[in-house]
Amino acid sequence: MTDRSAARRVRKHRDARRASGLRLVQLWVPDSRAPGFAEECRRQTASAAASDRADADLGGFLDAALEDFGTWE
Repeated sequence: MTDRSAARRVRKHRDARRASGLRLVQLWVPDSRAPGFAEECRRQTASAAASDRADADLGGFLDAALEDFGTWE
């Protein structure tokens, strides 16, 4: 298999996705293999959980927001 063959397959795949109404989006995200990544995830998760526990109105707000969505079609 040559590089040209692989490039052709990738182009065909992307063209098919575009034809189905999709658009390619590429994102830069944090490297999960980087030193300290897991620790930072734990820190942020704990911070978010503590914030959620401290907010007595959050559950009602989320329920009301969910009702606004209705059905997904």
